[in-house]
Amino acid sequence: HKDSEGSLWHIKYPVKGLEGRFLTVATTRPETMLGDTAVAVNLQDARYTDLHGLTVVLPLMDREIPIILDELADPKFGTGVVKVTPAHDMNDFEAGKRHNLPLVKVIDEMAKMTAAAGPFSGLDRFEARKQVVAELEKLGLLEKVEKYALSLAICDRCKTPVEPLVSNQWFVTMKPLAKPAIEAVDDGRIQFVPASWIATYHQWMDNIRDWCISRQLWWGHRIPAWYCDSCHQITVAREDPSQCSHCGSTSLQQETDVLDTWFSSGLWPFSTLGWPDQTEDLKAFYPTTLMVTGFDILFFWVARMAMLGMEMTGEVPFRQVHLHGLVRDADRQKMSKTKGNVIDPLTVNDQYGTDAVRLSLVQGAASGMDIAFTPERMEASRAFANKIWNAARFIFMKMEAAGVEPCIPAEPAAEHLEDRWILNRLAACVATMNASLDQHRYHEAADAIYHFIWDEFCDWYIELKKLRLRDGSGYDSNWQALLFVFDQAMRLLHPIMPFITEELWQRLRVAADPVSIALSSYPKAVAAGYAQADSEMAILQGVIASGRTLRAELVAGNVSQLEATLYARDGAYAVADREREAIERLTNVKLDLQHGAAPHLGGAVRSTPDFDLWLHLPAADLKTLRTRLEKEIEQLTKAAANSERQLSNEEFMKKAPEKVVTGIRTKLAEYQAQLAKSRATLEALGQ
Repeated sequence: HKDSEGSLWHIKYPVKGLEGRFLTVATTRPETMLGDTAVAVNLQDARYTDLHGLTVVLPLMDREIPIILDELADPKFGTGVVKVTPAHDMNDFEAGKRHNLPLVKVIDEMAKMTAAAGPFSGLDRFEARKQVVAELEKLGLLEKVEKYALSLAICDRCKTPVEPLVSNQWFVTMKPLAKPAIEAVDDGRIQFVPASWIATYHQWMDNIRDWCISRQLWWGHRIPAWYCDSCHQITVAREDPSQCSHCGSTSLQQETDVLDTWFSSGLWPFSTLGWPDQTEDLKAFYPTTLMVTGFDILFFWVARMAMLGMEMTGEVPFRQVHLHGLVRDADRQKMSKTKGNVIDPLTVNDQYGTDAVRLSLVQGAASGMDIAFTPERMEASRAFANKIWNAARFIFMKMEAAGVEPCIPAEPAAEHLEDRWILNRLAACVATMNASLDQHRYHEAADAIYHFIWDEFCDWYIELKKLRLRDGSGYDSNWQALLFVFDQAMRLLHPIMPFITEELWQRLRVAADPVSIALSSYPKAVAAGYAQADSEMAILQGVIASGRTLRAELVAGNVSQLEATLYARDGAYAVADREREAIERLTNVKLDLQHGAAPHLGGAVRSTPDFDLWLHLPAADLKTLRTRLEKEIEQLTKAAANSERQLSNEEFMKKAPEKVVTGIRTKLAEYQAQLAKSRATLEALGQ
């Protein structure tokens, strides 16, 4: 539908037998008046009580048509009188059925006026409009013309205004088909996820109308009906008939209309499996366990499959239906060719990789939410695939250097803290993913494996393992945990990113394994049994992160090893003592470990309830750092003050575009955040 400016023509219809009395109707399509078969007034409209049961003369056609009483006429709208053209308006068609009005078709399928249009026959509809208006004006029956805003129905492809036309179509009676499908949802044989869609399903199914299944297209399943040239009766048959079932004539013509696409699609669950024969495929895969589709075709496809499947087989076609959101563009607009915001899947897959596209879409597929397709999300998913590839390349290179052959233990050794910790984190990830998949919360499953692989396996576990893997060491306890966790991570990720996981898993596969990761067992949730590892690893991570942060903030560009003192309390001391090498190498410090609380310290210090880390900076570095921070604070203070002045200027705020004001506010927030950080760092350095 397109909003456009049109006209509203007010036409006077003479009342038969009442000289000088007219009923005025208003129409946006005056050419259709040639097919009017009644005018309607409302029973409650006192203005026309005396006209009940009378007729009017249809202008230009000199045909008497009745004045009917119908709610189609709204007393509060216009003159309260409505022309009724059942062959060219859907609402009028329904009114025509209520009053048994004839159908007069005055526009044909080529948008030309038919013989029923009298003197206007053969004209294009818009040319006919001009001539009809001119004739009405000549006869003094055109009361007035006014501008009118239209929501014009147009063809999506050629942009031509679409005319409602009456025609012969094939229908299916739906209520008997809908009843079993409604009961199947109500008694739980078919379940919707999320369950909130049940109400929408009921809204459609409880108010279902007969279904027009015929389409005037050049392709599709032809309707199995044949017209007899002799007796003009219809023969419907499963096989092509050789003769008319009514008169025996062999002169038959098959219906040229084809079935509605959704009718053909509704047959899919069983027709693809060999039905009506009781094939092995039909027995094995009908009904299926899960149907996954977009919410927008809940009625058009899901309900049709349920109705047709139960009618044809007596059984529901699926046990569960997962309804996900629609993939929309970055501005959350529905993708359409008209808007020009569609994407070519082949191009996107080539650009980012199929696995990255899959991950991005799954991560955005929260229940009841649409999926925003953005380049940033695709790039992040592609970076994730690269992260996995680089981690795998490191593992395989180290395997070759250490002389290790692929071997995945059933129960890996966990000699070191990072091994016990990663096995704990793997167990938690497995539990989350299995629970999320069972509940159809696919985005949560994707997030769980994403963060496990990136944040825990790659950023921490691999980095710590690099310190222990030795060339030529052979297959030892370090390799057991590493290969076990990597294998399990690939299996967990495989349903979401099947290509990279298959490629990498094949490097770990041995002869006794299945030929594909897709055929291997999916990890099941089992507690790892290393309860203390998480808290100990948190301490180690805290110390290393503190050291790295101090370096990044205070000695940018300085890669030389520094001295540091770590004051650790209780269990933190034992962890730091045991993992001293990891702390020193990953923070590039020479560590002095002290037990207990730290004395009052100034300078480069980071503190937590478990420890205080003091980074020893040379006096010259401290002086240079203070100078840099003081200058930075001065510049930021000026910039923030300037932004505040602009925002407090009433004249500027009145005239400045909203986009400019928003930009200034964003900058001010950034200045203030950086100021707070710089001041805190300067304060920590002391005097």
